[in-house]
Amino acid sequence: MNPIPSPQKKIYFASDFHLGAHNYAASREREARVVRWLDLIQRDASEIYLMGDIFDFWFEYASVIPKGFIRLQGKLAQLSDAGVQVTFFKGNHDMWMFDYFKQELGANIISDELVLERNGKKFYLHHGDGLGPGDFGYKRLKTFFRSPFCQWLFARIHPNLSFKIAQNWSKRSRVANVKKEEFLGEANEWLIVYSKEILAKEHFDYLIFGHRHLPLDIHLSSNSRYMNLGEWINYSSYAVFDGVNLELRYFENQR
Repeated sequence: MNPIPSPQKKIYFASDFHLGAHNYAASREREARVVRWLDLIQRDASEIYLMGDIFDFWFEYASVIPKGFIRLQGKLAQLSDAGVQVTFFKGNHDMWMFDYFKQELGANIISDELVLERNGKKFYLHHGDGLGPGDFGYKRLKTFFRSPFCQWLFARIHPNLSFKIAQNWSKRSRVANVKKEEFLGEANEWLIVYSKEILAKEHFDYLIFGHRHLPLDIHLSSNSRYMNLGEWINYSSYAVFDGVNLELRYFENQR
């Protein structure tokens, strides 16, 4: 089924909130900003795609989840109860997302790519990690982290210790450095290279990713666009599809 947004309804895309990153105060401010954005879009949203790294770390034990982020979860529950479809993508920081949000919010959980057609437009969606040329070390690590054995092994560690390990690991990531990313040129932007490879095999009107931490909207051909959603530490950027056009926007003048 391919729902068509009415003139009053829109589809929203956002990525890389990295809630929990840096320190408690910074994370809470960012969470409050995200909730204000959700307050704004709830009037006309039909679907919301949260495309990975919503949390700087996430792991679901059988009966334990990371504490915090209750304002975001409460707002998403309100939207879900009002009939807005929420979809989470697993990012490289929150790949250990299992069925909690499916049970509590009725959310879809996407592990890799998702292909959509809305109002005659074809979308290719992916968080963006592990795609394109190079980065073989991470690609091997991702395969291991996503393996049932690794997840079983991590679940054997007490949450007090496992979350501490994850938080220390996170401090080594790109998001720990708040400096803005720079555009490398089409030939060196690995997600653009990957998008062109996809387009050589199949047409998409829009190819949308997160992970890169740099808002980008680039025409790859006369009828195909690559879009990166950026992140919410420096930019608070997101995309909206109104049934006709896809637009990259910035919340509360964070550009």
